[in-house]
Amino acid sequence: MLISGLALGAVLGFVMQRGRFCVTGFLRDIFTQRSWRGFVALLIVISVHAIGLAALTSAGVITPEYKELAPLAVIVGGVIFGLGIVLAGGCASGTWYRSGEGLIGSWIALVFYALSAAAMKTGFLGGLQNSLKDRTVGLTSIHSSLGISIWPLVIALSAVTAYLAVRYLREEFSGPRPVTLAPRKSGLAHILAEKPWHVYATAAIVGVLGVIAWPLSAATGRNDGLGITTPSSNLANYVVTGDTERFDWGVLLVLGILVGSFIAAKASGEFRLRVPDATQGARSVVGGIFMGVGAAWAGGCTVGNGMVQTSLFSYQGWLALASIAAGVAIAAKLWLKPSAPSLNDVPSTLSTTNDTAVSAAAPVTSAATSPVSLPGSEGAGAAGTEASPLAGAFAVAPVALLDRSVGKQEDGKLKPLGGGRYELDTVGAVCPFPLIEAKDAIGKIEIGEELVIPFDCTQATDAIPRWAAKDGHEVTNFEQTGEAGWTISVRRGR
Repeated sequence: MLISGLALGAVLGFVMQRGRFCVTGFLRDIFTQRSWRGFVALLIVISVHAIGLAALTSAGVITPEYKELAPLAVIVGGVIFGLGIVLAGGCASGTWYRSGEGLIGSWIALVFYALSAAAMKTGFLGGLQNSLKDRTVGLTSIHSSLGISIWPLVIALSAVTAYLAVRYLREEFSGPRPVTLAPRKSGLAHILAEKPWHVYATAAIVGVLGVIAWPLSAATGRNDGLGITTPSSNLANYVVTGDTERFDWGVLLVLGILVGSFIAAKASGEFRLRVPDATQGARSVVGGIFMGVGAAWAGGCTVGNGMVQTSLFSYQGWLALASIAAGVAIAAKLWLKPSAPSLNDVPSTLSTTNDTAVSAAAPVTSAATSPVSLPGSEGAGAAGTEASPLAGAFAVAPVALLDRSVGKQEDGKLKPLGGGRYELDTVGAVCPFPLIEAKDAIGKIEIGEELVIPFDCTQATDAIPRWAAKDGHEVTNFEQTGEAGWTISVRRGR
């Protein structure tokens, strides 16, 4: 039965990769884009989980265990974890599936995440872990405190989630539609390995897989559902000590995520080994350590706490999710406000040495590319946004150590191409920097001028066209320039 963990993990990794499913991005967009669209996707996962797990529990198929709340550990751990996932460029599950896309920075984060979690759970940092986790307050779940069945909470959450999902879908499909890459495949191959998956459909599938995971896991003696931190810790322990008891269903689950995302990335032409620069490499190390320490203290990550424990309506799950969001908010304030170089900072002549430079006289072309599919063709709708009272509080200057724009100003990567066209090279930048830098750079050029953006971040294939449609800019060209490489040209509209 252990092999079921590998199989389910492979499906989960495939789905997450194709749907660009990233809880880090969902939370981060609240503070950087003033959008709650992604957070509603997380609510869909939780709601589907809640319905399924409540039904399985009522039928006696599973018996979830509730731990007493250790509020200090959960709050401190959640905030640290939130900081870490922004630095690493993805949460625990996101780091696993992006490793399957060939992001070596994610590999680095993954190693330090697993090692630091193991050090907290079974190693020399165990005393530090217990210093906060032993301080409990006797609370377990919301419904037990209220003395009611879990079902009223499940129904209420599902109703709110359905209302929000319908609201955002209406806004999305009634507004401007972002461009998509023209299809190169047809039929099932196009749907599975090329067409962008809608985030809400992806969320529903992730929720269903989470429900299936619990009885499969329980059949092997592991009374739990989806989880990333303890399996990652167990994998590190197994590799170091050879203790076969650590090699359980959860370990095969996370290994399956890696396998499934690799298959999806290869099938869609989105796999390529990408070596991070020194700054992103340092971020990955620190972010991985923060993730491992924080998740161990909090009792789980954005999956174990943010999807599973929330669906069980445990105090730990919802407090951890709020604390992780707080950590992401702090990180957004500190590190996610780079400023693109002004036109006065860039060279006055065309660059002829950059491999990704675009001809000033002709649109971007490539023998191995897919041209743009213009508005009105197949594709997802524009994102609805909603102002948050918290969002405006975090628009401050960046920390120089982690600000990619410093390097860009020194390197002069915002290059004039002639004819009112400029190139912003974001190749090597991880999410969300391509989008953030594009939004800043578009304000440096005149209305009617074009910004040409080479990038290799898979998430930006959705994020940049969606931003352009929402903000009233015209995409004049969008093409894939090779394995995990794209170029998009945006004409400023306002």
